[in-house]
Amino acid sequence: MLKQIQADMKQALKAGEKQHLSTLRMLLAALQNESIEKRTELTDEDIFTVIQREIKQRKNSIIEFRKGSREDLIQESEQEIAILAAYLPQQLSDEELEALAKQVISEVNATSAKELGQVMGKLMPLIKGKAAGNRVQAMAKKLLEK
Repeated sequence: MLKQIQADMKQALKAGEKQHLSTLRMLLAALQNESIEKRTELTDEDIFTVIQREIKQRKNSIIEFRKGSREDLIQESEQEIAILAAYLPQQLSDEELEALAKQVISEVNATSAKELGQVMGKLMPLIKGKAAGNRVQAMAKKLLEK
């Protein structure tokens, strides 16, 4: 995955795509920082986690930019999100997510929202990089409250 990002960065440099290039440079810096922090080489799962964190930061920034009526920064952040999202695995559909959540709920014999922690603990490793955590939590909560 890291080699793919580096190759895409070279391609963006040759094509003169400044937005794409700066986004990939930022991503590589974030990946380097994560690697230093973990003191090990990053796995694809670690890379997906960093990418999701960067996307979440931009989504939070967009909320603040909207409050300040900064359309230019909103557009820039949305472009960065699109560039970053291209490196994530295909996201699970609602139906696929619901099926996995139901499977985990039955495996841990969860019957109420009090057991959400158990369900999430087992569900998140299965879904890593394929769905946002808040989306997974909302689905699990909905199924446990039935």
